[in-house]
Amino acid sequence: MEDKRDYYEVLGVDKSADDKELKNAFRSLARKYHPDRSTEDDAEDKFKEIQEAYAVLSDPEKRQMYDRFGHNQPGGSPFGGFGGGSFNINLEDILGGDFFSSFFGGSSRRSRNRGNDIIVRYSINLESVFQGTSEELEIELPNSCEDCDGTGAENGDIISCSNCGGQGRIRARQQVGPFVQDVIRDCPTCSGIGQIIKTKCKSCKGSGQQ
Repeated sequence: MEDKRDYYEVLGVDKSADDKELKNAFRSLARKYHPDRSTEDDAEDKFKEIQEAYAVLSDPEKRQMYDRFGHNQPGGSPFGGFGGGSFNINLEDILGGDFFSSFFGGSSRRSRNRGNDIIVRYSINLESVFQGTSEELEIELPNSCEDCDGTGAENGDIISCSNCGGQGRIRARQQVGPFVQDVIRDCPTCSGIGQIIKTKCKSCKGSGQQ
């Protein structure tokens, strides 16, 4: 069996750490090494190690066994395996919804539609590049549709998304190695907005812009 790091060492806490200290340590490390955020090559392995350590130490019974036997349960089987069971950790409850909102967007209200980014190509001479310069540009921007006030809906005909209950996000459960984790994704039905245009504005055809 390959050597496994001490779970307390993995989380960077003392053996006397209480539940709050364990949770704070896990939250900090999970945010740092989450595969969707970290750019480190071994981020996924570290994240799994952190999850395993927290799953054991946050469970009073498993922690007591670990403190007595280390990584080997009685009978010589690896402690980390727990008979092949999965560790079920609700990451949203621990990391907070804002963590996932940074990936999937947190808005659940339909407001005026944000327009596309505008890219303007403008040539300057080499001297301005080195010395710096300030120029005024005239750019024609699209306006919000006056008929629907930028919502894209005819007479405000907007309904709550039935797929996500108007939240704009849905909870999905996925298996990552021996772990089962809950992840939050943008609702595919409403594109994360939480509301659906029932009748599109005739003037702007639902774009909210003119």
